[in-house]
Amino acid sequence: MSTPTRRSLREQAAFDRESAGPTGAQVPSGAARRARRGIGRMLTDVLLWIAAIAGVVCMLLVVLALTVNITLIMFRTGSMSPTIPAGSVAVVQEVAASDIEVGDVVTVDRVGDLPVTHRVTSISPGASDAERVITMRGDANAGDDPYPYTVQTVRVVLFSVPGIASVIVAMGNPYVLGALTIAATALVVWAFWPRSSNSRHRATSEEHR
Repeated sequence: MSTPTRRSLREQAAFDRESAGPTGAQVPSGAARRARRGIGRMLTDVLLWIAAIAGVVCMLLVVLALTVNITLIMFRTGSMSPTIPAGSVAVVQEVAASDIEVGDVVTVDRVGDLPVTHRVTSISPGASDAERVITMRGDANAGDDPYPYTVQTVRVVLFSVPGIASVIVAMGNPYVLGALTIAATALVVWAFWPRSSNSRHRATSEEHR
């Protein structure tokens, strides 16, 4: 059996000092620290990807709104239940009134009142080629709306997602937007903040040890 040299004893002592905490307790090994750092980086990457996807969706909605007149509407009442329950968000596209058919679910703007989104029950010609007079009814209602609507354009419901209207409303709250902005900024800063040279030196030493 070979006798330990002074150099090997000094290296062992230095290693023991690094492995012991301030009270002499054993601290996690380099592999454990690297594993924790790996989990932290993975969680950061996931959150960054979620933020990036959300940003892409927002930009896509803006592009669609400007190019093909696609927007979102929220359903506060259940007049279209069970097809579109209250609390749903629908994706709608503005089209000419001449393009709609009986059975379509459309949104009609009303002067001095909120828009109404119901199912078309009848279509009649209007005063011009582009104009139509339509009657509508909510799926949950027993009869047609009290009066017909004279329209040149409407917004056709393409599809709807139930239960997310409250999330959309919350996103418009300035306090929620401020908190999300601060959280996203902190996440990006933390993810790209340069690590100290001592930390990089210790990580390199552990990998070559």
